[in-house]
Amino acid sequence: MMKIKLGLLYGGKSAEHKVSLQTAFAVISALDHTKFDVYPIYITEQGEWLQGKQIEGKVESVAALKFSNEDQHVNEIAPVALTSSIIPASSNQDSTGPVDVIFPLLHGPNGEDGTVQGLLELLNIPYVGNGVLASAAGMDKVIMKNLFAQAGIPQAKYVHFLKTEWKANAESCYEVVEKELGYPVFVKPANLGSSVGITKAKNREALMASFEEAFQFDRKIIIEENIVGREIEIAVLGNDQVECSVVGEIKPSVEFYDYTAKYESGDTGLIIPAPVETETYEKIKHYAEVAFKAIDGSGLTRADFFVTEDGGVLMNEVNTMPGFTPFSMYPQLWQATGLTYPKLIEKLIDLAIERYEQKQQIKYNI
Repeated sequence: MMKIKLGLLYGGKSAEHKVSLQTAFAVISALDHTKFDVYPIYITEQGEWLQGKQIEGKVESVAALKFSNEDQHVNEIAPVALTSSIIPASSNQDSTGPVDVIFPLLHGPNGEDGTVQGLLELLNIPYVGNGVLASAAGMDKVIMKNLFAQAGIPQAKYVHFLKTEWKANAESCYEVVEKELGYPVFVKPANLGSSVGITKAKNREALMASFEEAFQFDRKIIIEENIVGREIEIAVLGNDQVECSVVGEIKPSVEFYDYTAKYESGDTGLIIPAPVETETYEKIKHYAEVAFKAIDGSGLTRADFFVTEDGGVLMNEVNTMPGFTPFSMYPQLWQATGLTYPKLIEKLIDLAIERYEQKQQIKYNI
């Protein structure tokens, strides 16, 4: 059987660059290299696209995936090269040519937000994960929550502001938060993930500092009411037909599940599977599927919920490219459901090819 030529696209011009590197390292470590020829494509923090040599086994460290123009066997490429000779002539392949499928392991803006997905669509290359619309809607928390509200999914209350609004009348913004939501609240950049730039504000002074922090990362921020409840997550996998995993619960040792707890310290309790009533699980599963459909998802999402003491289920958000680090919830949920990490990766690649083949059947010319 011919190996699949898999291009791993990682790094990126984003505050989540480091997270992307960790995700790429984890995926490479888990891949079955008897089934895949793996070609790394690293996007630097300055936006350069660097093609590395074929990875024939595990890499030693995350740092080894961070290329430079001066490294041997590394070439700077234009994104359009993905459609031509991304596989170098010195490869062990019998022939050169484009990769069969791209796996974008990118988090945050310029990667998870539909920009790279749009590029891959224009280049007519199969790729893993959500398409342009789902990626863009899933990245922008305001648009996402508006779509979920339209779909009838229960959520926490929220307000949002542009930086220009805040600069013009900060006092008015603070008053809206206090009137509509009260304290405490969570202040977040609208277009960022991995808990980057997120803070909890318990009073006016903290709220002012939180606005300052969040606006460093985006021109738009969202402020959400504090929900007292369990943090429950579920993994979704599929295209037009989806399946859901068991649920997991986050038990952070800190006040909330921040960047350090997610990716660095590992000092967070993940209960998988989480004990929930059957009725509660069915609600979570239902809303996760409705959310997937609302954004026109494909491939994968991780849906995050709050479960209150009275059994209420509130959607927090979906993540259209959840991380694959050793501490990540998404692959662990599928592991507990019976799908191993290597098999999960293979399933995602199969779904990417399936979606691509479906699109090829669409008639664009009348």
